[in-house]
Amino acid sequence: MTDLLSADIHLIQRLIPHRYPFLLVDKVVDIDGTQSGKGIKNVTMNEPHFQGHFPGMPIMPGVTIVEAMAQTAAVMVGTALDMADKEMKVYFMAIDKCKFRRKVVPGDVLEMNVKTVRGKPGGKVWKFEGVATVDGEMAAECEFTAMMELPA
Repeated sequence: MTDLLSADIHLIQRLIPHRYPFLLVDKVVDIDGTQSGKGIKNVTMNEPHFQGHFPGMPIMPGVTIVEAMAQTAAVMVGTALDMADKEMKVYFMAIDKCKFRRKVVPGDVLEMNVKTVRGKPGGKVWKFEGVATVDGEMAAECEFTAMMELPA
């Protein structure tokens, strides 16, 4: 049995370049090497997208849920490969089979479960599948491909 890893907000900021208002994961837990991990996002009313999406009826935009899943995957891989402070950059290449199942609103705790479909240490292109849930109910699911880049 392997020990599961985790990343708090301090480690997350050492792994990925995202910052407010676009850092969309608060912690990543249950990291099983480069294979799987679970991101946690505490959805709060003071997030800037709620000003316009939608006034009087705040709903987390679907694209930010997908981005939160991608950030979870980057933190999972970065933690497993000890990439802290190495200026890793991650770019979307594709988003496939994306479906939204429920609204995500302030007060929700969004959990993003991601699994590696294809990718290996040293590889640039990785494919993941992700499922985002609130209280065990599916909010979104998708597959996404990303390119991981390190400075020379």
